[in-house]
Amino acid sequence: MPITPLLTDGNFEPEQRHVLELAFNAALRRIGLVDRKDPICEIVAQRMIEVQRRGVTDAVALCEITIREIGVPTE
Repeated sequence: MPITPLLTDGNFEPEQRHVLELAFNAALRRIGLVDRKDPICEIVAQRMIEVQRRGVTDAVALCEITIREIGVPTE
């Protein structure tokens, strides 16, 4: 599951979308998720959007904070 479908109703600017997509892909790589149909992908995406709405705008920080908050061990 890509993060893009979850961004359609969020009034995100193109740059914000790009940063979220970069962070999302980085987070999935760090977690070791290859299967985009895994339900954890949606959990990661939703939490990442929440983190971004709290004001985090850097892709690396979005990735790190999201992984830490959902508590998924990284490879």
